[in-house]
Amino acid sequence: MIDSHRIRHFRADRVWTSQGWQEDGVIGVDASGHVAPAEGPAERLGAWALPGMPNLHSHAFQRAMAGLAERRGRTDDSFWTWRETMYAFAAAIGPDELKAIAAQLYVEMLKAGYTQVCEFHYLHHRPDGGTYAQPEAMSLALIDAAREAGIALTLLPVLYMSGGFDGRALAPRQCRFGHDVQAYLRLLDNLRKQETGDLRVGMALHSLRAVPEHALRDVLAAELPRDMPIHIHIAEQIGEVQDCLATRGQRPVEWLYDHVDVDSRWCLVHATHLEDHEVAQIAHSGAVAGLCPTTEANLGDGLFPLGDYLDAHGSFGIGSDSHISISPVEELRWLEYGQRLATRHRNIATRREGQSVGEVLWRSALAGGTRASGLSIGELSEGRRADVIVLDDDAPQLAARGAASLMDSFLFAGNAPLVRDVMVGGQWVVRDFHHRDEAGIAARYRAVVEQLATS
Repeated sequence: MIDSHRIRHFRADRVWTSQGWQEDGVIGVDASGHVAPAEGPAERLGAWALPGMPNLHSHAFQRAMAGLAERRGRTDDSFWTWRETMYAFAAAIGPDELKAIAAQLYVEMLKAGYTQVCEFHYLHHRPDGGTYAQPEAMSLALIDAAREAGIALTLLPVLYMSGGFDGRALAPRQCRFGHDVQAYLRLLDNLRKQETGDLRVGMALHSLRAVPEHALRDVLAAELPRDMPIHIHIAEQIGEVQDCLATRGQRPVEWLYDHVDVDSRWCLVHATHLEDHEVAQIAHSGAVAGLCPTTEANLGDGLFPLGDYLDAHGSFGIGSDSHISISPVEELRWLEYGQRLATRHRNIATRREGQSVGEVLWRSALAGGTRASGLSIGELSEGRRADVIVLDDDAPQLAARGAASLMDSFLFAGNAPLVRDVMVGGQWVVRDFHHRDEAGIAARYRAVVEQLATS
């Protein structure tokens, strides 16, 4: 039985639900931080309250190198040349540095409206490939950072075994990423002991080029929770598709679906370069396409075929990936704008006359990100975790906006911060645009990046 005396109540002029805006909405929050039946007097939040957005793809350490790979090289720059810069940067990062960088990143995410993050984590070992005294030390640094910042975390330790589709050994700079199958499964078991309501542990397969077929088969056959989230990079670059065709005779998504039972547990990150039948395969399987438009643009990867995918009733979520930008608004805006530039038409994410682009994008990304996270989030409905963002009543960008136009103005009216307050699991972590510990976290971050700049 629910103790109604331990339920806090919050009222907003409008609360976003799966059906749209509810006027004069009340959100009940129980002692465990979940949404509960709402009755009785309520504290006023403001005009507009929404569920916080899941961020389904993050490499936390890359936040500290944002802006450091924007000079032209000797050859045509691409993901592959950017990767060399990333490898050199990663070599200087240990557990303390990772915790400081991740905590700062997670504060920035919260202030932007993300209340959960899926951390696709492959910096497992020392830079020379040797293990730390506590083998999961780097993973624990991310868990500590998430708890300090107050963001919910789906930790996705990465299996990374080979340097290419041909099975070549890892290069020296990749050795800190590597595990064999048994060591990887031990890592998962150890980390699952850390799980709480705000921490879920899933599985990440770096890519088909980094996980040989036998290893893929063995890991998926292991005794793990049936609902464990499974994430994989796939079809991000043309070169990856060409290499897969040359060595395996199929495109990456084709090969995956011919060899694995892909279902709604799976998140296919990027999936940028698809043929029509692959679009249909992903959509019909229930897998989530993990789209990271600002990173995909920064790296020159290409554009996901959003219109065709939505026509096939596919599910997607968004991630900030390399953190060249940390904003769900910008990810969704550029998801739509990329399609407009490619097709020379407008309002691509809406497939029916009269639909709001902003509402379709936010609702779709909430649903896909929730599924990819493996957590009970994404809606302000009874039993879900109380993750709430409150928009700024006084923002000029939202002046004179009603329910019919609010989400479109939120996503498309500019870059001013519009998220005023943020609650995660029933706890306020951002009030009046300020995180509860942002000064101390930022000071530690600055010290670390200054140290990295001289190392």
